[in-house]
Amino acid sequence: MRRLLPLLALLCTAAHAGDYPSSVSAYLARFDQDGDGRVGPQEYVDYLSAGFRAMDANGDGVLETDELPPGPRRMPRTLAAFQADLRAQFRRMDRNHDGFLNAREMAQPPR
Repeated sequence: MRRLLPLLALLCTAAHAGDYPSSVSAYLARFDQDGDGRVGPQEYVDYLSAGFRAMDANGDGVLETDELPPGPRRMPRTLAAFQADLRAQFRRMDRNHDGFLNAREMAQPPR
């Protein structure tokens, strides 16, 4: 999890730079592809994977060290491993265990 959060922040910035939502409901709406007011696991993974794909210059599904910005944790990372971590994070964020994230759950820090 410690490796995921810095990479997650970086990837969100890479895919959605300069377009930060002004409210929690606006943030949720970005993930909510079907407009039902909640975020399912695939919507969560799809949205956050966009940053990974934007940084994956050669499109091979692996962020190599030369595709990452300078820093102490420049280790190659596969899209599959990144998405597995996202699914685990989704389950931790889904505090009422209904299989979806609502605005309240999206606003709370992951545990």
